[in-house]
Amino acid sequence: MNFKEFLKDYRVILLIVLLVASIGAISTLGIQQGLDLKGGSEIQLQLAQPVDAGTMDKVTNVLDKRLNAFGVSDVQVRASGNQSVIVEIAGVQPQDVAKVVGTPGVFVATIDNQTALNGTDITTVKPYQVTGNTWEVPFTVTLSGAQTFAKLADGKAGTPVNMYLDGNLVSSPEIGADLANGVPSTDVQVSGTENSSAQAQAQAKNIQVVLESGALPVSVSIVGINSVSADLGSQFKTGALVAGFLALLVIAIIIFIRYRTPILVIPIMITSIAELILILGVASVTHWNIDLAAIAGIIAAIGTGVDDQIIITDEVLKKGIQTKRTITALKFKINNAFFIIFASAATLIAAMLPLAYVGFSRGATGIGLLSGFAFTTVVGVLIGIFITRPVYAKFIVLLLGKDKREDKEQQESVRDRRPGKQPKKGKKGKGKKGRKQ
Repeated sequence: MNFKEFLKDYRVILLIVLLVASIGAISTLGIQQGLDLKGGSEIQLQLAQPVDAGTMDKVTNVLDKRLNAFGVSDVQVRASGNQSVIVEIAGVQPQDVAKVVGTPGVFVATIDNQTALNGTDITTVKPYQVTGNTWEVPFTVTLSGAQTFAKLADGKAGTPVNMYLDGNLVSSPEIGADLANGVPSTDVQVSGTENSSAQAQAQAKNIQVVLESGALPVSVSIVGINSVSADLGSQFKTGALVAGFLALLVIAIIIFIRYRTPILVIPIMITSIAELILILGVASVTHWNIDLAAIAGIIAAIGTGVDDQIIITDEVLKKGIQTKRTITALKFKINNAFFIIFASAATLIAAMLPLAYVGFSRGATGIGLLSGFAFTTVVGVLIGIFITRPVYAKFIVLLLGKDKREDKEQQESVRDRRPGKQPKKGKKGKGKKGRKQ
């Protein structure tokens, strides 16, 4: 086999470049793991009514802002249909953020039952302060909001300002003399007292986060909380790696039993590993979650790839009318094999598309897990038929094929060994019998 010719092929060069790029992406960007691998919590939120795409985007943005302000670094908020939202968090107990996530965040301050401020007037929320069991959250408001507040507070020193968050009274500070003179002030604060310092700090943090993120455009409620411990996630990851290794081992054994030669087993296994790296590289670049469903799709894609390589190998080694292994004959056989491969891939992708649509429309839970399986399967199949299968076919052609000179020499050798007519022996001349004397 001419390895120099193999390495110069553009398909081989493309595969090598993509492998290097995938390894670089995995090393730098990492692989985004699902909750079932890394552990964490999943909170399912139900909106009060179905909403349009714009309102759903606002809901997810507000929730994402709240969780980031709360201090959750590894969080994903995504829509699930037009009435549900899935919140995935890692490293935080769900009860710690449930109140922040599940509250609409509607802020209203009233003086004598008249609205003096609301959430839309807030411009900046400053860090909360806790002294003993007392907490306060200072913030600034717009000039128009400050003017409305000053007008209602004018001459009402000592009157309480009832501050409500989602209809619950959280603070009732009295109007001081400095705010009862009718002069607008953009500096406001909400404060309160709890039973302990820890409770005061938790309450202040929650209120600061809600005020900072703003109100949700629609009320939400928590309908489900699922938790996966980090230890259980580690077990899932180990189990997935073991399953993948065993799958490759079984495939290697079956191929060896079928062909009885490691020279065909090794390239098939190398191709399967290359497909795995490319799939993980795509997932790394697109920030696609690798969970158990995605791992199942990867295994299915690699299994399909092995089937296609067996089709190519069988077509090349098939005995029949065309038994020659010239480069031209092998290319003809491989074209026949690729016709089968493309037809099979088209059927598989067509079967995966409905699963992907249902999965994406339903979100990341329940039947929505089908999206991870469908995505990785389709990506693996596309990588195989356009990148790795052609490289394997090129390898087979150079490994088993013969050029015209070799084929001619073999034909002459066979013809020389073919039994033919024996050369005619010369007739013995009959000598004249000597006469007896």
